[in-house]
Amino acid sequence: SGQSGTGKELVAQTIHQLSSRAAFPFVAINCAAIPETLLENEIFGHERGAFTDAAERRQGCFELADRGTLFLDEVAEMRPATQVKLLRVLQERAFRRLGGREEQKVDVRVIAATNMDPLLAVQQGKLRDDLYYRLNVFAISLPALVDRREDLPLLIQAFLNEFNARNGRAIAGVSHEAMRILEQYSWPGNVREVRNVIERATILADGQFIEPRHLPPALVESGEKVQPKLELAPGTTVEEAERRLIQMTLEHTGDNKTRAAEILGISLKTLHNKLNKLRLRHRSPCA
Repeated sequence: SGQSGTGKELVAQTIHQLSSRAAFPFVAINCAAIPETLLENEIFGHERGAFTDAAERRQGCFELADRGTLFLDEVAEMRPATQVKLLRVLQERAFRRLGGREEQKVDVRVIAATNMDPLLAVQQGKLRDDLYYRLNVFAISLPALVDRREDLPLLIQAFLNEFNARNGRAIAGVSHEAMRILEQYSWPGNVREVRNVIERATILADGQFIEPRHLPPALVESGEKVQPKLELAPGTTVEEAERRLIQMTLEHTGDNKTRAAEILGISLKTLHNKLNKLRLRHRSPCA
């Protein structure tokens, strides 16, 4: 569960890829994007002659995902009748195609997702309680990206690899200035927005690195508005200015010393030495 765009399908794909089912299909279906009248057919498939236009047998998602993983996105958008049939498949590990008489056995890992609190969906009657309890073997709640900013560099690198391969590019990474802008942005569109921004940047980049000019103008302007500023009064010592600059940079990076050292243009070892020195100086008057 998690807000739209938090990367629920990305998590599902990762679970699949790291499992013993990785060699078999990963099939995803968005239950909210398919009309209710067609959803059951998409999930279970149909036999020839099951309805007017059924000229041939068609496999549904459960058959296509056999021995692999089936990802049901926005499962709470299913109508109750389809939820009942889904519950039966989960319990019996078998189903019937529309218009079929024979039970089809399947071995599928089902991962379901919703963009609302599952318990709230149950209370509002959108998700059957028996289906919820059957699905809720292992629950994963995805916070908004703004609450897990430490994931941002990994996501950016993953999307860089994807779009380099897709577009025949060789972008090595993101410049310090561009990364600063990306780290300060609030990402209301979550992981999906990150993916779109990196796709755009890899298309526009004309060198080895993504620069601020390759980012959407609105995103750059947002970063400029929240850029922290160090104000120093006349008479401030160099040591005090350095201490405040390091402190501000650490606050900006969420105490990520590696990233702070990159921003300050010094090595991680030098940063640690400066921190130790400043702390000793700070304690010395009390000695």
